Amino acid sequence: MILRRCLAFAGACLLSLPSAAQSPRETRGAPMGQFDFYVLALSWSPGFCENSGSRSQQCSSGSGLGFVTHGLWPQREQGYPSFCEPGGRFVPQTSIAESQGLFPDDNLARYQWRKHGTCTGETPSGYFRAVRRARDLVRIPDSLKVLDSRSKVLPSEIEGAFIGSNPGLRADMISVSCGRRIFQEVRICLDKDLRGFRQCPEVDRDGCRSGEITVPAVR
Repeated sequence: MILRRCLAFAGACLLSLPSAAQSPRETRGAPMGQFDFYVLALSWSPGFCENSGSRSQQCSSGSGLGFVTHGLWPQREQGYPSFCEPGGRFVPQTSIAESQGLFPDDNLARYQWRKHGTCTGETPSGYFRAVRRARDLVRIPDSLKVLDSRSKVLPSEIEGAFIGSNPGLRADMISVSCGRRIFQEVRICLDKDLRGFRQCPEVDRDGCRSGEITVPAVR
């Protein structure tokens, strides 16, 4: 299989051991700024669209989208905070301008600010700048940039491709998310000052452990 050969070449395949999925514990209205590290979530747009049935512009035929930024999430060693500022619904247009080129649409940017950004202690503009810094830290493997045919791979092969393309990244710092055995997302853990990768046992345990998963082609 072409994709599997590319992934194997991009980085050594890692063993994917069975593990019971654990749901992260959400703490709504938590105090701002009280978290341990960040999770950068990069969605595989074709997988998200197939699972969600969304009719958004992101999912339209010919969009050509592969990996897109889902969000930058403050995380604790156990669980995560959310919706930390009740008045955080309004996002100035000047702040939205900071998110251009990061998210597939402005509505997702606004929602990510409300749910996750309000917990960072940053302003909306500061949060979107942090998202950009985080995104700039991660290199998408060449083998995963453009896929024009549907394929099946192991989650560990996707992890291996990212590890091979990002010096310092290890298997306990990344997880692959799937739904209905369809690849949806890769989640990479970053230290709080956004200078490098860090381990995140809970996030890693929550990753997909379903054996082979389907990677839908770019639309």
